[in-house]
Amino acid sequence: MRRVFLHLPLLRINTPGLGACRAWFGGLAGWLLITLMCLGLGGVARAQAQGVELKAIKLERHDTDLTLDFSLRLTLGAAIEDALRRGVPMYFVAQANVYRNRWYWRDERVARAVRTWRLAYQPLTASWRVGTGGLSQGYATLAEAMSPLSRVSGWHLLDAEKLDPAERNYVEFSFRLDNSQLPQPMQIDLGGDWKINVERTLRVE
Repeated sequence: MRRVFLHLPLLRINTPGLGACRAWFGGLAGWLLITLMCLGLGGVARAQAQGVELKAIKLERHDTDLTLDFSLRLTLGAAIEDALRRGVPMYFVAQANVYRNRWYWRDERVARAVRTWRLAYQPLTASWRVGTGGLSQGYATLAEAMSPLSRVSGWHLLDAEKLDPAERNYVEFSFRLDNSQLPQPMQIDLGGDWKINVERTLRVE
């Protein structure tokens, strides 16, 4: 039996060396790492951008009454703004409770002040409206409409005669989005965008 040998030309395939492969995969891994970091930082930035920050707060004790001033940085998340533009009004509540310290019993609340704002979008006029205390005012943009919610001056808490100079008094302040006034179906599963709340305790000097 005769054996036949075929002589085929030798094919040379240029393959990268081990060092080149390491450099290529290292560059790819670095690119992926940078991309993930950017995505993560973007998420953090968005999380920090939404919500409420108490910029300033001050109690003023006058001869006739006790008043409160506060300033907020209020930024609405995408879910809240989308709901507003779909016709769902939002209610924001500022509350200040004045307490008298008692060592023998739990502290006594001597006054409670509450202020509520209703923020709504008007699709027909593409404008915004804020109502509080029976009064309502229109605004051209959302940023302008949030201005009266974000800064309050001379808010009357109680008459000065109710404060005993011999007692220690303090105020518990809070500002929040009142989710209880949202439509019932929306209250079932609210995400982080809807948790807008800030609190602070101040001593009456």
